[in-house]
Amino acid sequence: MVSPRKNAAKVQGSLLAPDEVAEIPVEEQPYPLPEGWKWAYWGSCGDFIAGNAFKPDFQGKKGLLYPFYKVGSLKFSDNKGYLYDIEHSISEETQKSIKSSIIPEHSIIFAKIGEAIRLNRRSINEKKCCIDNNLMAFVPQKTTYKYVYYWSLGIDLYKYTNATTVPAIRKTDLEKIVFPLPPLDEQQRIVDRIESFFAKLDDAKAKAEAVLDGFEIRKAAILHKAFTGELTERWREENKIQISSWKEESITSLCHSLKYGTAKKSKEIGSTVVLRMGNLQDGEIDWSNLAYSDDQDDIQKYLLFPNDVLFNRTNSSELVGKTAIYRGEYPAIYAGYLIKMNYKKNRLTGPYLNYVMNSHKAKEYCNNVKSDGVNQSNINAKKLGAFVISVPSLPEQQEIVRILDNLLAKERHIREAAENALSQIDLMKKAILARAFRGELGTHGSARDTLQNNGSM
Repeated sequence: MVSPRKNAAKVQGSLLAPDEVAEIPVEEQPYPLPEGWKWAYWGSCGDFIAGNAFKPDFQGKKGLLYPFYKVGSLKFSDNKGYLYDIEHSISEETQKSIKSSIIPEHSIIFAKIGEAIRLNRRSINEKKCCIDNNLMAFVPQKTTYKYVYYWSLGIDLYKYTNATTVPAIRKTDLEKIVFPLPPLDEQQRIVDRIESFFAKLDDAKAKAEAVLDGFEIRKAAILHKAFTGELTERWREENKIQISSWKEESITSLCHSLKYGTAKKSKEIGSTVVLRMGNLQDGEIDWSNLAYSDDQDDIQKYLLFPNDVLFNRTNSSELVGKTAIYRGEYPAIYAGYLIKMNYKKNRLTGPYLNYVMNSHKAKEYCNNVKSDGVNQSNINAKKLGAFVISVPSLPEQQEIVRILDNLLAKERHIREAAENALSQIDLMKKAILARAFRGELGTHGSARDTLQNNGSM
């Protein structure tokens, strides 16, 4: 077998002919291949090179001869797999002193130890590099590097880990994976087809991600308009009400109490749900991952009623202060990290208060007043009570809620459509790859059929 160093010169030039590879037995062949293709063992098509230990003393240096990639580097690759993160590099002198293997350019790099294997990330190095001992590289010799890269995306490497406490992949197991090997010119045609389709799908993905990225911005803008009176300007004109009727009042003045929840430990089963901080999501109650209580004293003391509003007083720095409304779906009480905002019903409606507490203004306030600990932040009842909000009349609050419900429902529909588009794009990519390595995207099949069979662009 050609050495990795010699292969580095061959990757861009002539490759060893696939017909030099011995075909595997028929009983080990997963499915029939087109004429001119053959099944081969992955290990017969190149070399696997394991990484080396990378001591902290050598890390964090940039601009030296060899990039040194760690397992975390795999998440920094473009949509064609090329690594662009070069957080670490070493000199030739250091490379020799630590006896690190040199990985030829255009090798396929992946995790070989730990839970990172489960992520199934693959990357391509554009120049000679070194890798740490949590990584392994495949150096192609009888296949073009792009062909083996795209093929490897369809392989779940976690299936090949050993059954130990720390999952790991052995080189000998990888070498035995069967590999569909077409002629070299066919490999390139397949790569060209894959990248043509993927470019279109990546463009659609970028548009869908832009929609998702803009969701919170659009939501914040809508809520801002609501609480500055802009959304109900026409309603006030029709009802001959002035914006001056709005009052600025603190939460304390608008609530009978700000009541902490139960401190008792919940159970896996019981008669009544105990809502915890994880159940507050996007202003609503998430009824998954529930805990329960049978404590009748607690149930009587902390029982929730429809339109009660819950505030999360203790959580991570990013999540503390999140708020949700209880709509009475199931009988429930609430845990100690939550505060029930027992608002005055002649001054506030629950839905209006919930929207206010999920506005950018509220989140900004929470960020400013929170007390940060080692692992969590806290906002006590006194700080919550000092928050000042705009309070229109109850009828105008109801109108604001009606408008917000309609507008944000449309935004959520747009978000769901974008999320569904992303899921479909991933499925289409998998379908394209599956057909590619059955010979259906090169000279032996119609590429157009792939997209037609998996949805329109």
